[in-house]
Amino acid sequence: MPPRKSPFFELRSGSVDTLLFVVKTTDLDAIRAELTRRFEATPEFFANDTVAIDVRRLAAGESVPLADIAQLLDSVRMRPVGIVADAAQQTWASESGLPFLEARDRRGAAPKGDSEASGEAGSDAQAAPGAVETSAEATATSATQPAEPVRVATSAQTLVIEKPLRSGQRIYAKGDLVVLGLVSYGAEVIAEGNIHIYAPLRGRALAGVQGNHDARIFCTCLEPELISIAGIYRTTENPLPADVLGKPVQIRLDEEKLMIEPLRLT
Repeated sequence: MPPRKSPFFELRSGSVDTLLFVVKTTDLDAIRAELTRRFEATPEFFANDTVAIDVRRLAAGESVPLADIAQLLDSVRMRPVGIVADAAQQTWASESGLPFLEARDRRGAAPKGDSEASGEAGSDAQAAPGAVETSAEATATSATQPAEPVRVATSAQTLVIEKPLRSGQRIYAKGDLVVLGLVSYGAEVIAEGNIHIYAPLRGRALAGVQGNHDARIFCTCLEPELISIAGIYRTTENPLPADVLGKPVQIRLDEEKLMIEPLRLT
């Protein structure tokens, strides 16, 4: 006879979305300085977001003090939940006490030792959120769980949202995302493909989140807190030009630069 289902808790396999903090150097002082520069101007954007420390970009034989990395992330109010590492790195990485996570990256990890463009748009750039699945059976809950339920598209088909999105609501689409109503301040729309917003965008819009550099954002009224394509982002700490602020626009990548262009509707 199968055991009775407990009314108090259950253990299930599952996955959560989190940011990948990709470590590319063993210079802890350089990491500290860059973290301070990136996040002191916009401390609320990633406050309490969960993050997995990805060390796969380090060269063979290199290691970093992961406990110190975790402490640095905590100092900018990000919450480390685990480590993504190659098999050869797991011996020294296990000393941190953080669990190992399995990252399923669409583009895969870049070869060790390869350089990567910083991809700054305005004054900011950040690694794209990656879908990270825990290898344990217990389901984790993100510390950034929004006040409203998260609606997630279960396939790569286009997801259409007809109602306005309030602060705290978050939408995630595995394909393209079409929003027909207002995206309010504090709301977030995320897609692995393109994002189309036929209303004012005042919250966050993140397209191509699994590394799709060809993704675009289309919007009829651009007033955002944050826009991002494939992890290259811009906030309104760097004011938008008058010819795109509050106007119909398309947003795309040119190499590693975020381009915001007026959209001609007539």
